Amino acid sequence: MHFKLNSLFAIGLCAVTLPTIAKPTQVETREPEATTAIVQKQLVTGEKYMVAAANPYASKAGQQILAKGGSAVDAAIATQLVLTLVEPQSSGIGGGTFMMYYNKANNKLTSFDGRETAPANADETLFLDKHGKAVKWIEAVVGGRSVGVPGILHAFANAHKQYGTLPWQELFKPAIELAEQGFEVSPRLHGLLARQLNPGVLSMPVINEYFYPNGKLIEAGTIKKNQPLADLYKDIAKQGIDAFYKGDNAKQMVNAVQHSKIAPGKLSVQDLAEYKSKERDAVCIEYRAYNVCSMAPPSSGGVAVLQMLGLLEHKDMSALKPNGEKAIHYFSQASRIAFADRDMYMGDPDFTQVPTKELLNKDYIASRAKLITEQDTKAVAGNPVGYLSYAMDDSYELPSTSHVSIVDAKGNAVSMTSSIEMAFGSTVMVNGFILNNQLTDFSLSPRKNGKLVANRVEAGKRPRSSMSPVMVFNKDGSLRLVVGSPGGSRIIDYVAQVVVGVIDWDLTAQEAINLPRTTNRNDYTSLEKGTALEAIAPALTKRGHNVRVLDLNSGLHAVEVKNNTLFGGADPRREGVALSDLTDKNATIKF
Repeated sequence: MHFKLNSLFAIGLCAVTLPTIAKPTQVETREPEATTAIVQKQLVTGEKYMVAAANPYASKAGQQILAKGGSAVDAAIATQLVLTLVEPQSSGIGGGTFMMYYNKANNKLTSFDGRETAPANADETLFLDKHGKAVKWIEAVVGGRSVGVPGILHAFANAHKQYGTLPWQELFKPAIELAEQGFEVSPRLHGLLARQLNPGVLSMPVINEYFYPNGKLIEAGTIKKNQPLADLYKDIAKQGIDAFYKGDNAKQMVNAVQHSKIAPGKLSVQDLAEYKSKERDAVCIEYRAYNVCSMAPPSSGGVAVLQMLGLLEHKDMSALKPNGEKAIHYFSQASRIAFADRDMYMGDPDFTQVPTKELLNKDYIASRAKLITEQDTKAVAGNPVGYLSYAMDDSYELPSTSHVSIVDAKGNAVSMTSSIEMAFGSTVMVNGFILNNQLTDFSLSPRKNGKLVANRVEAGKRPRSSMSPVMVFNKDGSLRLVVGSPGGSRIIDYVAQVVVGVIDWDLTAQEAINLPRTTNRNDYTSLEKGTALEAIAPALTKRGHNVRVLDLNSGLHAVEVKNNTLFGGADPRREGVALSDLTDKNATIKF
């Protein structure tokens, strides 16, 4: 497989106009992966297959696998292996994933939980100082203490065993070739490094040397090689995931975590050897004439997205102007209510009683929908079961994540969101990949007002996540839409807004992705800076909203199925592209 290093926003392929460079915008403390450029994109059409991912190299790898007859699972694996290399700030084999898989032949929908777990020696005091108080957020993030057991490769092996078509080794070839021959450092990767958003990149020696060779930051356009990662990929390709979870690589990960220059951690060889991904049933809800499905807990995002849609079903959104003042108001109120329940009840269902069915119960949602008035109102958690009493969460979930949407030639589909959490993760780097800091997705404080927090640290537990891969189905069970996004806890609103755009406002996937973003996590109403939404800020303020105009950095990728044709969409806020069987397979890669 050959990647041409000339110009692939030539692979933006007739689908991209000239970029508009975004001016520096307000970036909140705990949202470090910001927009670096806006590149307007058009809908991409396909007849057989489609892949949409966050970097052209990654999309190209997925396209090549699909062209060889690979399944959606095969393409997702190959795409992610390349993302580990070319988009290391967002996701990778040192992190985790939620992958939804739809098998058209048997009309089956399932999901794979490759979420990280807390080490066996971790407990609820992990992020407490000597006075029993939660440490500052940035102190929790950087270094070995925040590293959970990576789960993505185990989930890949599990999914490939059941739904893979091409040999396992074949899936590694694009990433190995790129790592050895070199990839072009993108403007986004350079820009995020230049902003120095994660102090660990400058403080931790291995990652610092990788991104600052000879003390100088790598420039956009530099051809960057990663032989350690290529060597590890060769081992995993030949030996399977034992080459990652056992042996030399496992020992090196443990050594790097336990002897981290900053905040040594608790990861052990036994933790790695005993990790297991899980196959889980998806959660679904009827919305209008469709069935919308997402990831079950420990994803909080899936339930929250579905709750929002259930609440909005009580409003005639199709009669409202897309992104108009009234539509944004109702959307924000539905989000407030969903977030109130999310912050109270969501956690790892293997450790905590999570009332998923009750939260999605039609009668419960109908009762909650009555709370949506014409004025902005802070929501409080409901009481869907009557016998659970938890404290509110204080975890900080960050937006350094990636999403891949794929439909293969047989009509099977993958909606996969993956993450290492903070931009550049824990900044602990081993064998060419970055380890996650996902343990900071737990509540830093295990108790509030004498009550236990559902999402507290416990040994072997999966932290709550907002990752919300979504699939939408027609009433006859056929696939309609595959979508998801990075964005930390804002993922929930990003994804829900696209679903509303496609279903209620009859927008194409690309048009819905292009919509100016808005979020409300039961705190304030964010409107995307530099967009038409700024004009409705005064009207929302009159409704009682605390409005903030911010850089909202979604990274939505979608595949829409309509009239037996595939339509791919990629977010203009990031550098991803959608590629199909109709896209030039010899197009070159350039940013």
